[in-house]
Amino acid sequence: MQKIIDLLIREGVLDERKLQLFIDKYGESRLTIANLLKVRILQQDSMDEVFLKALRMQSIDIGNLEGLQGINTTELLKKQAKALGVEYIDIPSIEIDYKLVKRLPLKQLVRYKALPLFVEDDKVTVAFENPNDFEAKGAIERFFHGKIMLTALARKEIIQQVLSHLDTNEKVEEFSVDIKEDLEKGGAETKTKTDESPAVLKLIELILATSIEKGASDIHIEATEHHCVVRYRVDGILQENFKMEKSIFSPLASRMKLLSNLDIAEKRKPQDGRFTQIVRGRVFDFRVSTLPTMFGESIVMRILDKTKAMVQLENAGMSSLSYKKFIEAIHAPYGIVLVTGPTGSGKTTTLYGALNEIIDAKDKIITVEDPVEYQMDSIQQVQINEQAGLTFPAALRSILRQDPDKIMIGEIRDQETLRIAIQAALTGHLVLSTLHTNSSIAAIGRILDMGIEEYLISGALIAIQAQRLVRKICQSCKEVATLEPKLKEDISKFVSPNAVFYEGKGCPVCNNSGYVGREMISEVLPISETLSSMIASGASKDDLTKQAVKEGFFSMFQDGLKKALEGKTTVKEIIRVARS
Repeated sequence: MQKIIDLLIREGVLDERKLQLFIDKYGESRLTIANLLKVRILQQDSMDEVFLKALRMQSIDIGNLEGLQGINTTELLKKQAKALGVEYIDIPSIEIDYKLVKRLPLKQLVRYKALPLFVEDDKVTVAFENPNDFEAKGAIERFFHGKIMLTALARKEIIQQVLSHLDTNEKVEEFSVDIKEDLEKGGAETKTKTDESPAVLKLIELILATSIEKGASDIHIEATEHHCVVRYRVDGILQENFKMEKSIFSPLASRMKLLSNLDIAEKRKPQDGRFTQIVRGRVFDFRVSTLPTMFGESIVMRILDKTKAMVQLENAGMSSLSYKKFIEAIHAPYGIVLVTGPTGSGKTTTLYGALNEIIDAKDKIITVEDPVEYQMDSIQQVQINEQAGLTFPAALRSILRQDPDKIMIGEIRDQETLRIAIQAALTGHLVLSTLHTNSSIAAIGRILDMGIEEYLISGALIAIQAQRLVRKICQSCKEVATLEPKLKEDISKFVSPNAVFYEGKGCPVCNNSGYVGREMISEVLPISETLSSMIASGASKDDLTKQAVKEGFFSMFQDGLKKALEGKTTVKEIIRVARS
């Protein structure tokens, strides 16, 4: 944003003095292009002229303007195309002729950043990132003998996405052929760890790298009746990425087991393992689980990004109100702070963020987890081993004899663990943990259902956070949404009738889902003295909710709608994830 503001000031279309007056009056948090246009400090036409000049001179990229309120990048690209005398094509809205694409060497398309789209009569339409690149146009035109090439402008990231997808598929086909040749030559399955088919190793490297690039949380490698299928869980939704011949599965599975220190001969029992790999210059842990199925095995790998252990709470996606409440809670000298939500809602990441916030050389911090997901310096981490008798309750009893100041429990699963955690909180320790409940207030009822007395809960609880992860709108295909009457009715109590919302229509960048990435929505319930007294006296959930609202409680659903109004996610996504 600052780079764009500097450009507008430098080009003389934004008055620096007026800008400062705006900041003094409204604050930096209100500083958006949309607001500057609204108060007429900026003029749309002159601003667009500056951007078009910068795009022509290549001093900025269209990606620098994506997601900035008040800038319509699609309209800018259309104006840029008109100035260049070419057509702007929205690739997601057309059907690409992949037979045409395959007629050209992929390396040449990548080199010249070009994508053939379709043929009509004797004319071939080709999209370029830069239609002014005459060398690129000349090189591509030579492949279409006897046909006229029409140049078009398209979004850079979508051209790159399509070409990347084609490149990956080409490599998968190439590696699959090599693996089959190795099998035919003499049994790649029986080879030792040092005498492995290099194509299998390359295929695994490609699967891991592609999953990281797509932002996957899990990799599923499955044997079906006729195929070996690779799927990624991206933003909570499974997507099929590769489908190979069934013969590929066995050498692929064997190599995955070797990597994870599992028994490659054991195919009748489930196994669990893990391995560490450097992918694209970053270190990742992969937690591996195998399960026998009718047609072979199902291998699932959970991707653990070590950099997430260093996540800062202010970057986790909490609203400013939730962040302030949560920070106050975790800086309490003693008591228990709970993070709640379903599996896959980012609870563990939030706990690690909390540990990063409160870590101090003066304190002894011990965690007990099953398993330890991220390794952290200056913290003692204990991994549960039930076969050896190291359960959550047994580990917690031992931890309390280690003179800790702060304790993090990966998950509270039973009454015994919960009782020890509450007793630790009441005896001067700060305890952070997770619980599976739908909302922060519902966590109180869940604790009571687990057999803990009201007076213990009221004395130990400091705060409860509930959270979910919602998918973010893809910025490459974002457009104004038209809400269905039922959706409007569901949110009518919380937003004005004229509120504007957005959605993604689907494009190659987001795999036609309309979403890229996820962000947290949350609610934080600090346990005030009034709420504590109400819990001790057995108040109902409705009464607790009314009191919490009086004290300024802001629900997760409301937090989600706020993010939908900001154009970060959709109303449909909020209702899917957070509507109770």
